[in-house]
Formats: sequence, structure tokens, C-alpha cells
Amino acid sequence: MTIYLVEDDTIYADFIKKSLSNNADYSIRTFFSAEEGLIALERSLPDVLIIDYKLPGMSGIDLYEKIKSRLSAKNKVVMLSSLDDGNMVLNFIQRGVRDYVIKDENVIESLEAVLNGNEDDYYLFN
Repeated sequence: MTIYLVEDDTIYADFIKKSLSNNADYSIRTFFSAEEGLIALERSLPDVLIIDYKLPGMSGIDLYEKIKSRLSAKNKVVMLSSLDDGNMVLNFIQRGVRDYVIKDENVIESLEAVLNGNEDDYYLFN
């Protein structure tokens, strides 16, 4: 499974990448801005795109908007945020993002649930 992670916090991105890399089936590339991620996404789409909502410059949801017309049912998008805001989540749903993970102490377990298709096991929507 090819995973692109767009996260501007280098320490947090490294934590997620190392944690998810325990699964040998995951091939993870990290990008530190939406603009950097967009360049790679113009070349190829991953199986899973994990995007931090709050990025410097272009936001995560703006990055999603730029590529969503190219996405198919095979591509999963997960929005990450440190905010647990119902209005923001509703905005994601209205725009087509189906998976949302809060950056908390359960972030890795939540991401793994989404990656494995077990979203209903966590406080997520799909």
C-alpha cells in the first residue's frame, strides 16, 4: 500500500512514518507542505493520502480540492487535525473527505484502523 503523508511538523511526520512503517505492507513518502505534496500527486496518486489540515501556505483541504477530481474509489484520503471541531468535520464531509483522525494519543491506532478498513472501531466517520 502506497501512502503519502503531508505533514509540516517534521517530528510528528517522522513519528507517524516510523510507527506505520512497522507494517511491511506500507510504503510511506512524506511531504512537508501541501505544495510539495501536490508536485508528487501530479505525477501519481497513492493508495492513501494522509493530509494535515493546518499547513503553512495551502491548507490540507485546499490540497484535497486540487486533486479530488482525479481520485477514484481506490484512493483513500485521511484528514489529520489537532482540533476536534464538529463544524470542521462537517465541512470535510461536505467536500468529500470521508476519514478524519484527531492528532491525539490514539492517532496511530486510528490511522491503522482507517488503513485496514476498520474505521467503525474508532471515533471516525466514513
